[in-house]
Amino acid sequence: MEAIMRNLFLTMAKSQTANRLAKRYGLRFGAQRFVAGESIKHAVKTTQQLNDQGLKVTLDHLGESVYTRDEAAQATADCIQTLDVVKEANLDMYLSIKLTQLGLDIDENLCYDHARKIVSRAAENGYFVRIDMEDYAHNATTFRLFHKLHAEFPNQIGLAIQACLHKSKQDLAELGKKGVNVRLVKGAYKESSEVAFPDKTDVDKQFIDLLEQHLTSGSFTAIATHDETVIHHIKQFIEKQDIPKERYEFQMLYGIRTQLQLNLVKEGYPVRVYVPFGTDWYAYFMRRLAERPANVSFVLRSMFKK
Repeated sequence: MEAIMRNLFLTMAKSQTANRLAKRYGLRFGAQRFVAGESIKHAVKTTQQLNDQGLKVTLDHLGESVYTRDEAAQATADCIQTLDVVKEANLDMYLSIKLTQLGLDIDENLCYDHARKIVSRAAENGYFVRIDMEDYAHNATTFRLFHKLHAEFPNQIGLAIQACLHKSKQDLAELGKKGVNVRLVKGAYKESSEVAFPDKTDVDKQFIDLLEQHLTSGSFTAIATHDETVIHHIKQFIEKQDIPKERYEFQMLYGIRTQLQLNLVKEGYPVRVYVPFGTDWYAYFMRRLAERPANVSFVLRSMFKK
């Protein structure tokens, strides 16, 4: 049943009709638990609250699968505005971007120009930008554009890698040689068995293997997981390998395992919370529902709450 529900929500995440309806009716039915709000004002307030608790933040102005040049240009302007607003507020954060939001499905050169504008502004303002890895259909072009940007801004840009993909071990080895700041995730997209591990056990194993691989490469590793078994294992590995705090951090999603985040901070570990905001929240929300059955039950309770 869990696999059926996961596939259902991942399929729903791709529905443009449902996405349009979600934008029209705003954050409802429990989405506000996982999304900080629809405006930069909400994002700044949430970021400040998390910073006050000792938590760093990744801001993500939600959006993906943009199909017009005007939409891509607006998304770029929104990201630049975010960088300017957080600088003025002096917040501890960095920015996450999706290349499809910047026009990757329209024109690769257009997308590169937009991404470069964002990373350039981030460099001016003293912030870091992470490129999210999307579905496998965009994997090769994402790497191509990332390497172009990293060659010009090596200290200002990083990449997310999905442990579920067969190719990720080799990809990570190449990124480790270049000293790339990598965010390691298990992966939240529906992929074929030709390119990804279909069995969760295999994904979990590769996830730990990749974490250990990058942690010992000398490069920065963002450990993106809520899995306490993985966290316990990595804490022991970090201690055994004597890896300094400057080379890693735990990362979790806004609205999920909040107490675990705070417990890690109390223990002295660096923790960053991924905080999404904006009106284009639907696809992100569907993937959160696909990841954990507990999220679905929360939404159902919200729907029938009076």
